[in-house]
Amino acid sequence: MQRKPRAPWAESRSDSAGFRDRRTHPTVTISGVTTSENRPWGSWHVLDEGEGYKVKRIVVEPGRRLSYQRHERRAEHWFVVSGTATCTLDGETVVVSPGETVDVPVGQAHRIANEGDQTVVIIEIQRGSYTGEDDIVRLEDDYGRAESTV
Repeated sequence: MQRKPRAPWAESRSDSAGFRDRRTHPTVTISGVTTSENRPWGSWHVLDEGEGYKVKRIVVEPGRRLSYQRHERRAEHWFVVSGTATCTLDGETVVVSPGETVDVPVGQAHRIANEGDQTVVIIEIQRGSYTGEDDIVRLEDDYGRAESTV
């Protein structure tokens, strides 16, 4: 039986630190709406959305973390599917295991980090008057994307 070649975006490469290179995976846009995007810390994928809500799968690679951020028009509810997430909420740290949840009210500073060696997968439910990707105020960021203050 002849094996089918893999699509280029399905390949995964590792650097010397063991981080997978996600640049080979595309950003997916349907009808002008981004439904999947790779980030320096991993990726996110929209599973469903409607008026006042959006559901995403968030994937955080080992040793990586999202921005310390807040949102002005949405709250978030996180359900950890796999891995162990280290979550920071208004400066307080909580370690969250598979099957556990975290609620992030509108305006609360928050961050998800993966300090373990297993990929963290979280289902995020956003709810609020607006769930666009531009409703982010980055307070701190490991990748140089935080807003500068004058």
